[in-house]
Amino acid sequence: MSVSDCSPPPAREMPDPGTQAPPGGPFQWNTFLNTPPDEARFETASFVVLPVPFDGTTSYKSGARHGPSAIIAASSHLEDYDVELNIDISEAGIHTAPELVPDLSSPEAVVRQVERLVDWVATSDKTPALLGGDHMVTIGAVWAMLQQFPKISVLYLDAHGDLRDEYMGTRWGHASTARRLVERCRVVPVGVRSLCQEEQSFIAQNELPVHYWPPSVPFDQYVKSVINALAQDVYVSVDLDVLDPSIMSAVGAPEPGGMQWEHVTGLLRRVGEQRRIVAFDLVELSPNEGPEACAYTAAKLAYKLMGYASSSSQSQPRAKISGGPQ
Repeated sequence: MSVSDCSPPPAREMPDPGTQAPPGGPFQWNTFLNTPPDEARFETASFVVLPVPFDGTTSYKSGARHGPSAIIAASSHLEDYDVELNIDISEAGIHTAPELVPDLSSPEAVVRQVERLVDWVATSDKTPALLGGDHMVTIGAVWAMLQQFPKISVLYLDAHGDLRDEYMGTRWGHASTARRLVERCRVVPVGVRSLCQEEQSFIAQNELPVHYWPPSVPFDQYVKSVINALAQDVYVSVDLDVLDPSIMSAVGAPEPGGMQWEHVTGLLRRVGEQRRIVAFDLVELSPNEGPEACAYTAAKLAYKLMGYASSSSQSQPRAKISGGPQ
């Protein structure tokens, strides 16, 4: 089944709780920053938070399905003003969609749900901000964004390669997410420090621009190399296990020797300054595996990503395909 086989989404007005649901439903409701829905209307928001609580392909520690709700709950304690950027990021407008109830018939069914939902948001000229859940939700999101930005590249922050063609009986799991993306667009993996032999061979055969961690060059040079590998329009995907377990233990597959907070935010800020961040996701928080600080850290990172994306969109207008919504 191709992307074009998906039925078109319905009207683009985001419903209030209890009214007709957006594509992919049914849903449950909550809000990022604990903002009352009438203060962050879909019509006026720049960002739409899309919680996708699914972890059906987990291979080590499950619980990422609780990640979106934990991030949203922790976000209520964030300061709206960001010291680093010297702005109130929330002024851009943040609408929180109802929580998606995933179709448990198969992982691929969830991919299709996410694809339709993200397409619906993106064609409304909003920036999708997914909260997972399993990293495989990224597949559907990127497929949807490709319809609006056909030359998009994916900045893929992850401790693992996720480049297996199949794992545990499915081609749609977290261990195959980057592999499914590579089939359709340019992917730039960053922070990688764990691979199987199949993945290493695939990287070599296809000359993928993998940026391993720790870097063998100064960090500033590492960042430049990452940015040079990206297209102008960028989808950012952050698996929280890219961070070192000392600051992010609440993940399903913790991997020692990871990036620190200042590495991830430093890279993402530079990407926002030099490229257009047109959508992003933050995935794999498994809140029961770590302290509450992990959920707060994830919420802070999601909020900062909105800030970096706001900066990039203000300086570089989004270049959509001809014929799309303007």
